[in-house]
Amino acid sequence: MKCLVFGAGAIGGYVGGSLALHGHAVTFYARPATARALRATGLHLTQPDGAIDVLDSPTITDSLEAALAAQPDVILFALKSNDTAAALEALRTVTAAPPPLLCLQNGVDNEASLAQAFGVERVIAGTVTTAVSRAAPGHITVERKRGIGVAATHPLSQSLVSDFNACGLRAGAFASAASMKWSKLLTNLVGNATSAILDLPVADVYRHAPLFAVEQAMLRECLAVMRAQRIGVVDLPGTPVRALALGAQLPAWLARPLLARGVASGRGNKMPSFHIDLHRGHTRTEVNWLHGAVVRHGQICGIPTPVNRALTQTLEALSLGQRSLDEFRRRPEALLRLIKP
Repeated sequence: MKCLVFGAGAIGGYVGGSLALHGHAVTFYARPATARALRATGLHLTQPDGAIDVLDSPTITDSLEAALAAQPDVILFALKSNDTAAALEALRTVTAAPPPLLCLQNGVDNEASLAQAFGVERVIAGTVTTAVSRAAPGHITVERKRGIGVAATHPLSQSLVSDFNACGLRAGAFASAASMKWSKLLTNLVGNATSAILDLPVADVYRHAPLFAVEQAMLRECLAVMRAQRIGVVDLPGTPVRALALGAQLPAWLARPLLARGVASGRGNKMPSFHIDLHRGHTRTEVNWLHGAVVRHGQICGIPTPVNRALTQTLEALSLGQRSLDEFRRRPEALLRLIKP
């Protein structure tokens, strides 16, 4: 398989690097600074057992024209959702008919943007449940190996699943792209915004009864929006999403100890993505593509989503510097004043 990885961050580095280490022809397209770093140091994948796989000379370019000249069979679209619009604009300037795009992004709206730009027949929905992080360009850590989901709706889907599995990526095919993507969204919501706003580990959020009520209400809103769209919950590779959905619906006295234990076990000491972005001083997070997506689709379906709306607005205000981090840091009561689940 000839593969172009659009974005050499944590997900792109992990999936593309795994393919390249198993003999596939992988080209990474990245910003000039990232491209220079990868050429200088290579790609290092640290596995959960501590073993480090090294790709000494990855094929990398900061020229999209050069990347497409190699005629890849598939493009792995592995960017943050807030970079989608700029990436599509760059891709449209080079080609109107790219190879099939496997969208490995979080959120539920990126595939629609890709389909609007290039046609639904060129888009394959995907999701990554393996937990990975990037310490520096080219240095990827696989923290918890779970797997990859691929929508089984494209002629290329089955061969992608087979190739991924041959590379140890634990892929599975899903009949419903919407169920796959919305189920992943549910997992992305867990503790993400609350942890970032309050500067607390997710396990601490789930041990705090009033904050747990916020978390339950937020997940229930998402599930209501899914039901209104007739989208079911499915388990993803290595990820029991149906148990999470059940926990969101149970009485709090029963659900809290169960979900708190599961969240602590599943996340370990890793802080969620919103927390990492916000507390590194980034002015953008993916909150508008996660909690914000629940709000937008809720409006379309006539489903109220006040908790997701409050979390979106608060985190956006913090990331843009419109509210002080100290206003909420380790102060649950400050957030609870804004949210009444």
